[in-house]
Amino acid sequence: MTEIWTYLSREPLLWLTLTLIAYGIGDWAFKAADRRPVVNPVLIAVAILAVTLRLTNTPYDIYFRGAQFVHFMLGPATVALAVPLYANLKGMKGAVLPMLAALVAGSLTAMVSAVAIASLLGVRGVTLLSIAPKSATAPVALGVSEAIGGSPTLTAVMVILTGITGAVIVTPLMNRLGVRDWRARGFALGVAAHGIGTARAFQVNETAGAFAGVGMGINALLTALIAPVLAPLVIRLLT
Repeated sequence: MTEIWTYLSREPLLWLTLTLIAYGIGDWAFKAADRRPVVNPVLIAVAILAVTLRLTNTPYDIYFRGAQFVHFMLGPATVALAVPLYANLKGMKGAVLPMLAALVAGSLTAMVSAVAIASLLGVRGVTLLSIAPKSATAPVALGVSEAIGGSPTLTAVMVILTGITGAVIVTPLMNRLGVRDWRARGFALGVAAHGIGTARAFQVNETAGAFAGVGMGINALLTALIAPVLAPLVIRLLT
């Protein structure tokens, strides 16, 4: 059995299959729990895969040989967001100024608050720089992290945690705050929790998903423009 596992564990198809199975389990649990946000399929899939890799002592590089096929599909999935965006184009035209104001406020708050809180907790150096772009979508966040001297690997972890946290808390939080406009709910989630949050928004409402996609995209652009300048400045002021 050891020899069989050693052989199979090095085959990309095994890890691709396990990734899909893990997400399938998470999605089943999500539906079985009546789509409660706390039972997040991405979180469950990550937990299953992390435990599996740990128990089998499988290096991440070997796992990613199979998972990279799923990673590749992020591109087509992002492009596919154009369909609901087009369907809600009229509603977006009338909300351009509020969206821009919310974008600037949300993007700045995401960066500054994360760095400030981490700094107050004693985080310094590369780790602090790695936290700044956490609310941007992964490809942009990794590039920004590398550009400002952070650790892309740590940033990737922070991006995933941010997305999962946003997807879990957004529905009860918005309900508690009395926010009923699907456009506002979706846009806020896209700005704060990027792709994972956008996926959650589509599960709740198509309009919310469309606006989340817009928020995710333009927040990535704004983060790429201002984070290399703002993050080091904030860190110098705090430290």
